[in-house]
Amino acid sequence: MSNLSRYDPLSLEPVSDLFQGLFRPLRGLAATEGAPLPEMKIDVHESDASYTVKAELPGVDKNDIDVKIDGNMVSINAKLERNKEVKEGERVIRRERYSGAISRSFSLGSEVDEASATAQYQDGVLSLTLPKKSASEQKRLRID
Repeated sequence: MSNLSRYDPLSLEPVSDLFQGLFRPLRGLAATEGAPLPEMKIDVHESDASYTVKAELPGVDKNDIDVKIDGNMVSINAKLERNKEVKEGERVIRRERYSGAISRSFSLGSEVDEASATAQYQDGVLSLTLPKKSASEQKRLRID
């Protein structure tokens, strides 16, 4: 005995199946042409005296990382290069390469003391310690 199914003329299910088959050949091209560059994920923690920033930069050489601090603005830039080669015996079957750059800029609640800021890079994680500038004494103007 066969299974019976109800036909719904307003259902979009056959249409979605049509588009799945239509775009299936293009799915393989997107994966091999150029893999998207990874996003830089960051965590920012604040204490009374400083900010601590942790940025994930897996596979990046520490010489390719640039950190700029301007007042309360922090910019992290990294250059990525990937070389992937698949060999079968002595013949090269496929070679994939891409290079690019990722960056992230954000502002903090108060200005950073650039002179005493420190940075460490270990196991693909960039750790920044950004001390806050001490509050400057407000100058009161005398009105004549």
